[in-house]
Amino acid sequence: MSSTAPTLLFIVGPPAVGKMTVGVDVCRRTGFRLFHNHLTIELVLRYFDYGTPPSARLVGEFRRRLLEEVAASPLPGLVFTYVWAFDDAAAVEAYAAAFRARGGRGLFAELEATLDERLLRNETAFRMAEKPSKRDVTAARRHLLDADARYRLNSGGALDDSDDYFRLDTTALSAEEAAARIVDWFNLLVG
Repeated sequence: MSSTAPTLLFIVGPPAVGKMTVGVDVCRRTGFRLFHNHLTIELVLRYFDYGTPPSARLVGEFRRRLLEEVAASPLPGLVFTYVWAFDDAAAVEAYAAAFRARGGRGLFAELEATLDERLLRNETAFRMAEKPSKRDVTAARRHLLDADARYRLNSGGALDDSDDYFRLDTTALSAEEAAARIVDWFNLLVG
């Protein structure tokens, strides 16, 4: 446990880029905890269809409350995976607010990979085990392609000059290699 202000590390990128898998290894290296975005989605899907107003409210509220509690706890940090539509900065700023209010850091690791690689990753056993709603691979593929068409899910380098931002192409990297680079870039080693 850390006595310093906690760190919130967003791992962002389009669907199936490897956010959760990389996040697991970042946590193994740092002592942070993982909060992958589907933890709340899968819970709410038991009651409401994805994208409906009740679903959106509950997912947002569960995430916000969990982030507030972690920010106020003695945990050293949290890795939060998120498919960020880069046209909406308000969402990530709201999620980071609880950490920043306590003097903590809000950091961003953006993952990129080719569409072909992401389509392969979309069907991995680990993804299916952790995200039951993705087990219908045809629907998951359709969702991935639709999200790519509708939203800007990579920054295109627009945030590369920011001290709290790191962009990484993971097409040819293992999750372990990507995690090591993120931990080194932000100096996240926990004593």
